[in-house]
Amino acid sequence: MADVSLHRNRATLTLKLWNKYRISNIPSLIFLDATTGKVVCRNGLLVIRDDPEGLEFPWGPKPFREVIAGPLLRNNGQSLESSSLEGSHVGVYFSAHWCPPCRSLTRVLVESYRKIKEAGQNFEIIFVSADRSEESFKQYFSEMPWLAVPYTDEARRSRLNRLYGIQGIPTLIMLDPQGEVITRQGRVEVLNDEDCREFPWHPKPVLELSDSNAAQLNEGPCLVLFVDSEDDGESEAAKQLIQPIAEKIIAKYKAKEEEAPLLFFVAGEDDMTDSLRDYTNLPEAAPLLTILDMSARAKYVMDVEEITPAIVEAFVNDFLAEKLKPEPI
Repeated sequence: MADVSLHRNRATLTLKLWNKYRISNIPSLIFLDATTGKVVCRNGLLVIRDDPEGLEFPWGPKPFREVIAGPLLRNNGQSLESSSLEGSHVGVYFSAHWCPPCRSLTRVLVESYRKIKEAGQNFEIIFVSADRSEESFKQYFSEMPWLAVPYTDEARRSRLNRLYGIQGIPTLIMLDPQGEVITRQGRVEVLNDEDCREFPWHPKPVLELSDSNAAQLNEGPCLVLFVDSEDDGESEAAKQLIQPIAEKIIAKYKAKEEEAPLLFFVAGEDDMTDSLRDYTNLPEAAPLLTILDMSARAKYVMDVEEITPAIVEAFVNDFLAEKLKPEPI
C-alpha cells in the first residue's frame, strides 16, 4: 500500500510540475534559480547544445535588443541593422515551410501585416526560420514582406528560440517598443482579429472559446464557463462576470513574476464546444462552471442554477488551494 501511495504522490507531483511550467512536449529541460524558484531558462536543451562548456552560465534571459543584434534581411536581399526596429512593435515569428499550419498562418499574417502598416503603425515582423535547408528558407521567405534573421546565423536563431522557450511552431511572439512581451499567443490573436482592430493584441483576461484558441486548453488548467449562446448577450455577460476574478489572479501572479495558474474561457454553443463536452463527458447544463485540466485528465464541475462572482471566486480559490476533488476525464 505504501508503494501505491508513493507512486500516486509522484504522479501528482509530476502533473503539477508539467502544469506549472506549461510543458507541451518532451524531452524538456528548465533551469531554475534555486533561491527564488523563478525560471532562468525554459529551453535548457538548446543551452546545452549551444554552450556545452557553460561559458554563459547561469543562462539567464537577455534583453531582446541584445539577442537580436546584427543584420536582418528582406527577401529582395536588402540588409538592415536591428537598430532600425527601435520605436516599433515587433512580432517574432517562428515558422517553417515544411509545417502546414505555418504556411496557413503566413498567408493570414501577410494580410494582417499589410493592414497594420497601411494604418501607419510602427510594426515589423522578424522571421526566425526552422526550415531544414537554406533553399527551403529562401523559398518560404520569398512569400514574406517582412524581415528575417539570416538562415546562416544559426547561433542567433537558436538564442531567440532559447529566449522565448519555443516548444512548437508556428509561434508569434508580440513585443512592445521596449522589447517586452505583450503576448505569446500572437497566432491566436491574428486569426481572431482579421481586421487588426485590437493590434498590438494585449492579452484579454477572459477569452471566448473558439477553434483558433482551443489548443490553449492543453497548456494547463482552464476555467471554462459554458453558457447558452442563443440568449443574446449571454456570452458577454459571462465574460464580465469572470473578468474581475481573472484580473485579480493574473495580477497576483504577475507581481510574483509568475504565469497565472489558470486560463479563463467562456464557451457558447457550437460544434467545437459540443465536441469538448463530449470528450470531457460534461452534462448539457448551461450555465455550467468547470475547471478542465487536460494533461491530468481531470475535471472539476460546479452545476448550479445561477453563477455569481462569489461562486466563481470560491471555486477558483478552492481549486488553487487543492480543496476540490477531481473527476476523471
